[in-house]
Amino acid sequence: MNIDRIVLAFAGSAILLSLLLSYYHSPYWLWFTTFVGANLLQSAFTGFCPLAKILKSLGKPSGNAF
Repeated sequence: MNIDRIVLAFAGSAILLSLLLSYYHSPYWLWFTTFVGANLLQSAFTGFCPLAKILKSLGKPSGNAF
């Protein structure tokens, strides 16, 4: 898996997990969903993604976006 696919899989999993936690535990978990969505939005405009930088330093192959 390249960096692009890992980042998208991680973001999707984090959003789904936080939605489940907000439904079953506390609605405050929606703030985590907001954070992930805002990070995806800013990375679309700036090209900066913290997770992509971490994965690149770990030696994962780059994709088209990162």
